[in-house]
Order: sequence, then structure tokens, then C-alpha cells
Amino acid sequence: MKPRVVTIIQARTGSSRLPNKVLLPLGGRTVLERMLERVRAARHAGTIVVATTSDAADDVLAALCRQIGAHCFRGHATDLLDRHYRAALAWQAEAVVKIPSDCPLIDPAVIDRVIGEYLEHAGTCDYVSNLHPASFPDGNDVEVMSRTALATAWREAHRDFEREHTTPFLWDQPQRFRLRNVSIDLPGNYAMSHRYTLDYAEDYALIRAVFDALHPRHPLFGVADILHLLEERPDLRRLNQRYLGVNWYRHHLDALHTIRPADTRLPDDPGKKYEPVTR
Repeated sequence: MKPRVVTIIQARTGSSRLPNKVLLPLGGRTVLERMLERVRAARHAGTIVVATTSDAADDVLAALCRQIGAHCFRGHATDLLDRHYRAALAWQAEAVVKIPSDCPLIDPAVIDRVIGEYLEHAGTCDYVSNLHPASFPDGNDVEVMSRTALATAWREAHRDFEREHTTPFLWDQPQRFRLRNVSIDLPGNYAMSHRYTLDYAEDYALIRAVFDALHPRHPLFGVADILHLLEERPDLRRLNQRYLGVNWYRHHLDALHTIRPADTRLPDDPGKKYEPVTR
């Protein structure tokens, strides 16, 4: 029997690098609304829940969810593992999908591929993602886990980064948990050369430009459409070039067993001359 799938989108207004980023405008709506459109287009996403914090500052997100008819859960501000686990319990999830709200251009087909991989192997795997190793452009993060595996992490994970980032307790222990990965169907690795996740103002400039270029003729444009556009428009790729490959791994390389230094990097000097990244 197909497990009950619940997709949890973690969201908050208190981003230190780009405050209120999920409320920024994108094609006449908010970033969060545009992202929900794309997640809802995935056939396997199941019940979709926005998981925000119980802080008063995020009342606006709860109000937005009510306005647009989206499920909303409110939980711990910094313990994302606890927030995901309690949201999974509240919606009686059997398979838990984790997608961060900083992926407003995520491809619904990618979501379906990762969830489909989990469903195909349900009962014989604990965790599936497209991140270990990563090959898709940054901004297509999808992780799926059984609620049992999530509960184990919730009980046993104790380090701060394990609680803040929800899943490293699972994917960083391949000897203990049954893991699978989905890779892009194109030659090469785009994870360190293409970025449309939303963390910085420069990311927003790129995301808005891509959305405005592609959405009018194809509202659910995908990875291939974006890669084609960026090949034609190197000026767009330059917008957030200095943040390519920048992720949270860089802060915990000494503690993570399965992440290499080549899987992360620091932001470039903003004055550094741009050099095109070729595939």
C-alpha cells in the first residue's frame, strides 16, 4: 500500500541574510505562493504543509497560508528537526518530504522523481534525496524519509547542526540507514556551477529575472528550460556568481563524514572578476 506522503515546506521571515525573503514579490505574488504552485504541480507531493515558527514575527506567514488555503504548522524556531517531526505527526505522515522554502524555481518533475524513487523502494530504504551526492542546480532540494527514520533522528540527534538542518543524522550515517540518491539526467554536475536557491539579494535578482523570462510562456518551466536560458544569457548567471557552491556544509566539515571540501565553498570577493563556469 502506498504510504501517506506529506510534503513539509519550512519557511520563516527571520532569515539573517535576506529577511522576509519568502514574502518578496515574484510575478505579482509572493515567493512562497509561487513555490507552492510548483510543489502542488508535483503528482506525488501528497498533503503539503508550510511549517513556520511559533514566533510572532511569523504570524504573517500563518495569515498568508489561511488566505491562500494552505496547511500551516507552527513549531520550534531553530530546531528544524523537531518542527518537521511534530508536523509529520500532526498530519499522520508515513513518508515525509522535506523541501526548503528557498527553492522558488524548483522543478515539479524533480520533486516527482525523488518521491517516486522513495515510493518504488518503500520498505527497503529509509531516506532518498537528490543531494548526496548533489548533481542538480542548487535550488532543487528534495529529501524523503520514512517517519520511523525521522523519529529516530528526532530522538537521538543532539548536535546543534543536526537539529537545525533536520536530516544530517540520517544521510551522514550510510552504515546505519538505507539511503538512495537521484541524479540529474544530463552529463556533468550542476550543483556547484548553477544556483537559483534564495539566500542573498543577488539570488533574488537572478530568480526574478529567470521567472520573468520563462513564466509567461511556460508557467511550470523546469531545469532544462532554466539551463537553456542561462546558456543564452550569461549576464544572468553573473548576478549571483559569487555564491555558487556556497552552503551550510562549510561550517561543519570537521564533523560531517560524507561531505568533502569540494562540496562547499566560501563566497567570493565581491570585487573578483567574473569568469564563466562551463559545463
